[in-house]
Amino acid sequence: MADQEFLDRVLTMEIGRCTEAAAVAASKMIGRGDKNGADDAAVVALREALNKLDIDGTVVIGEGERDEAPMLFIGEKVGTKNGPKIDIALDPLEGTDLTAKGMGNALAVVAMATGGTMLHAPDTYMDKIAIGPGYPEGLVDLDASVEENIRELAKAKRVTPADITLCVLDRDRHKHIIEGARKVGARIILIPDGDVAGVFHTTDPDTGIDLYVGQGGAPEGVLAAAALRCVGGQMQGRLVFRNDDEKARAARAGITDLNRKYSLMDLCGGDVFFAATGVTDGAMLSGVKWEPGYVNTHTVVMRSKTGTVRYIHARTKR
Repeated sequence: MADQEFLDRVLTMEIGRCTEAAAVAASKMIGRGDKNGADDAAVVALREALNKLDIDGTVVIGEGERDEAPMLFIGEKVGTKNGPKIDIALDPLEGTDLTAKGMGNALAVVAMATGGTMLHAPDTYMDKIAIGPGYPEGLVDLDASVEENIRELAKAKRVTPADITLCVLDRDRHKHIIEGARKVGARIILIPDGDVAGVFHTTDPDTGIDLYVGQGGAPEGVLAAAALRCVGGQMQGRLVFRNDDEKARAARAGITDLNRKYSLMDLCGGDVFFAATGVTDGAMLSGVKWEPGYVNTHTVVMRSKTGTVRYIHARTKR
């Protein structure tokens, strides 16, 4: 009961303060052409914020394995240790290139869930398909063609395939997806980076994005799943391995079935909290804005248990 009261009372707002700290730090590097410097600034700020929380947190999705990431690596312990066991998935700066180039949709993202309920996804690729809330379970399927999925989604929305908007990363590996979507007349939004944001945008009808399909990072897939869990969306994923080293990473993460198709609950179960703060302006969140003596942030905080979605505009003295 004490752990549950803690989750109810504290994490709902504190997780948003953590992403705010990372976004503000990264915003100082917008347009400076230094993606590593932007990422480092976000990592330092997020780690400091997490370590102030009364949790026994374990980073299950982080900046990489310990030998590749000096801070916020997979398996790192964060928090004061005086609290409940919490799984943490994070991307201190989703869109390092976007930030360095001053482009839109860069985010600071954190998800938390009760311990042992998040997939410990290795740092590999993942095939993904996602839609927002309000549809029959199993409406879309990772093993179906993009044409089939668009037609099924259009049927459920009582529209034509031409009224469906698909979001996909602009990559050569997605040529067949783009060709299939265009064959049935769907609209396509190509994004240069940031597939957490791509999946995340399916949660809000105002973005106009109905469906996300494509191959991106597996850790980002777990983060995106956390957002969908909070609003009742759907997602499937399957890990993609390019070499034996990536298969070894999966083995170290405890994954034995390399061909498994993961459902939304497989990716992120339990009681889930999700927060994202805009670094640069995007379809759902405004970026960090500075004014003399103050900084303005725009954050969304979600919780799966209650289905609550809070948008927070904060003006903080600096």
